[in-house]
Amino acid sequence: MSAPAAAPAAEPNPFDGVNITELIANVSALSSVNDIDQGHTAWIMMSTALVFIMIPGVGYFYSGMARSKNALSLIMLSVLSLAVVSIQWWAIGFSLAFGPGTSGYIGNLNYAFFMGVGTEPLNGAVKIPGIVFAMYQCMFAAITPALAIGSAAERGRIFPSIIFIFIWSTIVYDPIAYWTWNLNGWSAKMGGLDFAGGTPVHISSGAAALAYCLILGKRTGHGTDEFKPHNIANVVLGTVLLWFGWFGFNGGSALNSTSRAAMAIAVTNLSAAVGGLTWCLLDYRLEKKLSALAFCSGAVAGLVAITPGSGYVGTPAAVAFGFIAGICCNLAVKLKHIFDFDDALDVFAVHGVGGVIGNILTAIFAEQKIVALDETVLPGGWLNQHWIQMGHQLADSVTGVAYSFVVTYLILFIMDKIPGLSLRADPESEAKGLDETELGELAYYHVDRLVAVNTRTGETKTVKEETIHQQNDTNATIV
Repeated sequence: MSAPAAAPAAEPNPFDGVNITELIANVSALSSVNDIDQGHTAWIMMSTALVFIMIPGVGYFYSGMARSKNALSLIMLSVLSLAVVSIQWWAIGFSLAFGPGTSGYIGNLNYAFFMGVGTEPLNGAVKIPGIVFAMYQCMFAAITPALAIGSAAERGRIFPSIIFIFIWSTIVYDPIAYWTWNLNGWSAKMGGLDFAGGTPVHISSGAAALAYCLILGKRTGHGTDEFKPHNIANVVLGTVLLWFGWFGFNGGSALNSTSRAAMAIAVTNLSAAVGGLTWCLLDYRLEKKLSALAFCSGAVAGLVAITPGSGYVGTPAAVAFGFIAGICCNLAVKLKHIFDFDDALDVFAVHGVGGVIGNILTAIFAEQKIVALDETVLPGGWLNQHWIQMGHQLADSVTGVAYSFVVTYLILFIMDKIPGLSLRADPESEAKGLDETELGELAYYHVDRLVAVNTRTGETKTVKEETIHQQNDTNATIV
């Protein structure tokens, strides 16, 4: 009979002699230094891609509203804005907007060329790496001048626009972004509420668009010719891309993937829907047609208005945002007829006016309970009896309009006096279209080919081939 097997030796406990309480405290201390959350980080990286797709969305939206001979140039300008601002943002832009400056108006150059921008969180975004935050904000910086240059459509030269985008981003966008979103900015310290860019993106681009169209003057034939959109399908495509990307634009501005980000997405979608239907029905009462262009314009107006309040308001308020923006921005389109300026694509009416409306409504409808969805504590707006919030919002809005308009006007005025940087295309180029004269390429053309067929052998032979450009539209106006 064999002896019983010896019991296996007990495995050593790796925690023997370890003070568990002390270990937890040490781990917590390390986490508090660099508490990166992978879920939050993944959402902001996805939001970066969503905002990226909005930039060509702007191009398609604008191209469809213009005449066919200028369609490609507007798409190209949007892509050029992305390229130029990406370089500017890496070199100095991010540092000027989010550098740890001591001024209330502009940052320093500590982060120039992304020096020190890596895994460490920046500007209070404690759950995500600094490089993720920087790239997310880069997309905001890139889309803003792309919005502004829409007012110069069909007569603004492209090369000076590239120079303008770099200068404007540095002198106008970066300071406004600093005072709004940098922890040291005067508006942020004052208590201004701007969740995703009511002032830095929409008000600044709208005011800049107004200055741009005033400097350039009116298109040839303005007031006598009828300027009609050449491709409403492009407008719808651009709107869909914008609406889709806006979920990252507003939802990502929470800088986390909490319920507050989800609420921002919900109110964004609802405001766009209400805005689109409101504008569409306003035009229906006059034309008795359900215009696709009207719906798209209203949807964008609703998206613009909800932007500053998207992380502060609930879904009932979103209905008010979309409804009021749809009405007010629709009426604001008439301003160009009243004051006789040629904002070709109604950038000021939709983005400038829509941004101001959004800021004002945020003061009314901001709620502490919505802000607290990610454990942030803020006093809210009028719904929480925080009456001074309206003063904060008006101060931020008026300053944004005035600063962007005046500085943009000065930039363009000086540029236009420099040889080689004249802003407006000559009359012949304007008549032919900027696609042909500035790019040497067209958005639309077809080949007219005459082919002879040998009936015995079936062999074909091209007798004549001619490239036929689409006829340049002579009538256009954006209503």
